[in-house]
Order: sequence, then C-alpha cells, then structure tokens
Amino acid sequence: MTAIWCELALVDGTPQPDVLIDITEGRFERITIGAQAGDATRLAGFTVPGLANAHSHAFHRALRSRTQSDRGTFWTWREMMYRAAERLEPDTYHGLARATFAEMAMAGISCVGEFHYLHHQPDGTPYVNPNAMGEAVLAAASDAGIRITLLDTLYLRGALHADGYRAPTVVQRRFSDGAATEWAARVDRLAVSSSQRVGAAIHSVRAVDPRSMQTANEWIASVGVPVHAHVSEQVAENDVCVTHHGVSPVALLSDAGLLSDRFSAVHATHLVGSDVKRLATAGATVVMCPTTERDLGDGVGPTRELVEHDIPIALGSDSHAVIDLFEEARALELNERLNSHQRGHHGAPELLQMATSNGHRSLGWDDAGVITVGNRADLTTVCLDSVRTAGARDRATEASVFAATAGDVTDVFVDGRHVVAEGRHAFIDVAAELEASIRELMR
Repeated sequence: MTAIWCELALVDGTPQPDVLIDITEGRFERITIGAQAGDATRLAGFTVPGLANAHSHAFHRALRSRTQSDRGTFWTWREMMYRAAERLEPDTYHGLARATFAEMAMAGISCVGEFHYLHHQPDGTPYVNPNAMGEAVLAAASDAGIRITLLDTLYLRGALHADGYRAPTVVQRRFSDGAATEWAARVDRLAVSSSQRVGAAIHSVRAVDPRSMQTANEWIASVGVPVHAHVSEQVAENDVCVTHHGVSPVALLSDAGLLSDRFSAVHATHLVGSDVKRLATAGATVVMCPTTERDLGDGVGPTRELVEHDIPIALGSDSHAVIDLFEEARALELNERLNSHQRGHHGAPELLQMATSNGHRSLGWDDAGVITVGNRADLTTVCLDSVRTAGARDRATEASVFAATAGDVTDVFVDGRHVVAEGRHAFIDVAAELEASIRELMR
C-alpha cells in the first residue's frame, strides 16, 4: 500500500484540505479528509485527478514552431506534416512518441487518446508485423508511464471533391489499409496491457466513404470500443460533404450507424443544422482542441450550445502547438468570451471536469478522472506558490484552470505510480529525447 498526503485535493469534485490517500494495486482504497501526514508522501499545492488528453497526433510534436516562419494556411501546414509522416519508421516513431508522451506526463496528463493513422511502410506496403507502428506507439506510452487508448484510424481515400473521392496520394498510401475489412482484421490483432486499450477512429468524411464507414461500424459495434472522428473541422469540409452526399458530416456518420454514447466528434467547430441535436440524442461527446484550432485558424466551436444540450466536452492537444490542458481548458471559455462579448459561460469546475473525467470517459476509462474510492489512482499536483498561482490558495480550482500552466505541475501519479516528482519525469530526460528525436526526423 502507498500512502499520500495532499495539502489540498479535489475529492469527489470538492476541494478538501489535509487529505490522506491510501492506494492499493493502483487504485484509491481509502480517502481520509482532515488527516495528519504521518509517514505518507507529501504533496504541497492543489492535487486534482490526472488529466486526460483525448486527442493527440504524437508525431505532430515535431512540427512545433516550424510552421510559424511564414504566414501559411492549414494546407501549407499539412504539407509539412506529410513530410514528417513519410520519414517515420517504427523505431523513430517510438522515440518521438515516447518523448512526447513523457512531455504529457510532465504536464499532468495520465491518459492519452492517440489518433493513429501511420500504419504501413512509406510505399503503403504493410510491415512484416502489420501493427509495427501501432505497437511502437503503445510501447512509447508504457515507457513514458501513462495510459493510452490507441484510436486506430481508418483512412482509405485521399480527398473528397464535389464529384467524388480521390485515391490516396503518395504520402497517404501508408495511412490506408485498402479496405475497411482489412483495417478491422489488422486492428483485431493488436495486443494490449491493463494500462492500454484499443479504440477506433474514422479519420474524416474526406478520407472514408459511407459504405466503408458502415463496414467499419460492424466491427466497432461488435467489440464495443470507443470511436472518434474528425468532424466539421473546416467550413470547406461541410460544403463538399453537403455537395456530394447531400448531408452534413455528422449526418453522414449518423447514417452509417456510428453515433452512440461511445462516439466522440473531434473539433466539431462548424456544426450545422440539426448536428447538435443528433449528437445529443446519441449521447455522444465532443472533443475540442482550442490551441490547435486557433493555431490553424479553424475557428471557435459552439461550446455554449453543446453544454445547453448536455453534450459532454473533452479536451485534446491535437497537433501539440503546446501540451498544456490547463491552457486548453481556459481557452475554451476565453474563446467563447471573444465570440459573445460576455464572460462566465463555463466555470472553472466545469472546465476542469472537461480535462479530467470527461476525457477519460471519451477514451473508455470510466474508472478514472475523479479522486474517489475504487477509481484508478491518478493524481496531478499543481503548485500554488509560483509567480502565476501565488495569492490564490483560497481559489485553487480557479487558479489551476485560469492561471496555472503545465510548468506548474510538480507531481503526477498514474495508477499509483509516481511518474513525475518535483517537476521532473522520474525516468526520462524529456527535453533531451525530444531534441534528439526531432533533430533526427526533421534534419
């Protein structure tokens, strides 16, 4: 058994002082409020549940700052992303993903949803082990000490135009399994551990045709895994979908049977018509990634309307322009203020829930994201005496969400394991590994 004493902790959603937490076999066994520390490990500051990053493309971490030299567009950004994608092999992908996931751990993230579509060799030929790339990502998360839901992604077409789908480009060939049945057969062979799960993803309506969506959904429904999809990220995506299919992306996914309480719509920036009602009726989640959405100039999603329809919102760092879920959380509220010219749409407790329990549920981890007896023992401690948080100890939740950054995270436990201690990763030199991996890939 491990004993941890927290100066201040968010227990069952409420900040409580002097909290003694007993952990057995990676789960919270006993939580005592108003306790003495005794011999327990002490955590000064505000301890919250481990954060969940519900949308990640690990290899995009190599692009940080490199796409800022020229003004550019989403499409010029995508070309640089493709150049990085075509160079990765299982060993180099493992190194980059390991360092990226370790950076997430240092930012307080205990679980990641990796939207994974780098499946095959650069010419599209499967590796001898068809899941070599996916297994490299799973191993990277294990090395970094965080849980993962590998959202293995169906990606078959190169683009959607008004007159139909295009074949994959040279770079996109490595993303494609050729057919949804081949994709499902490959994903079925992935082996995972108790800290790893396999989910599914439909890349987008641009990359998967309706019949293939239906075929994929037969496998998804049979195994009952989470399924995510990029949805209405840009106005152009909506326009071409309506022109060719006669319906919005959400409606197309719904007609394929994909909408359910296991479904998460990623971005959902430009929902139209009855899209919100469809998502609400299905019990779906929306995953927003504000720092990427603003970095790419995609727009601001309809967060107030989603909340009014009781649609849970989770958060992701997506392209990793930054890895900081506190920034993602407050950006969601601050963006809404700019849109509406009003304050106070989403309070700090609600935003923190998006970064914790909502994200975990989106990824299929219903036993995480809340500090309560029986749950997985994930803890993230935010210091309350940095230059950003000092003076707000009596408003710890607000200080964490609206003032703290990833740099204020001091300690992280994942399934009871002390992964980050006093601001340092317990077993990885994260900055050095990021430097080496990115220099090798982008040389």
